[in-house]
Amino acid sequence: MQNDASIANKDLAARVGVAPSTCLDRVRRLRDSGVVTGYRAEIDPRAVGLGLEAIVSVNVRPHSREVVDPFRRFVLSLPETRALFHVSGQADFLIHIAVEDSRHLQRLLVDKVASRPEVRNLTSSIVLERVHTSALTVPPGRLRAPRRRRAAR
Repeated sequence: MQNDASIANKDLAARVGVAPSTCLDRVRRLRDSGVVTGYRAEIDPRAVGLGLEAIVSVNVRPHSREVVDPFRRFVLSLPETRALFHVSGQADFLIHIAVEDSRHLQRLLVDKVASRPEVRNLTSSIVLERVHTSALTVPPGRLRAPRRRRAAR
């Protein structure tokens, strides 16, 4: 399911070797328990005119909730944002963005991000190649849908 969210239930059931009704119930329980958090279509940014991707490292000061929360909302409001990571280490945030070209990148960084008063410094790295996998390798025995509770007798 991680690699193809559009897989039909009967095909998924056949792949994992269970009856379609069992598969449907297990997927529902994984969703209900929060293991499966959603389904989405992945868009190739180049196909929609966003041929340049970058990872932007940002430091904010002070690094407090009063600064972090509004900055996070700001970054997530930008249409160029593909992903945002609040991290430890040298940077406070890593922002994955997709833009049309280097001019668009410059306008975004200079006019929108660096001009914010809490931003102390930023560094951008152009993505040369993106090899994407959404599949999370789950250790054996870790992925268990919660068992259905039996009614008390």
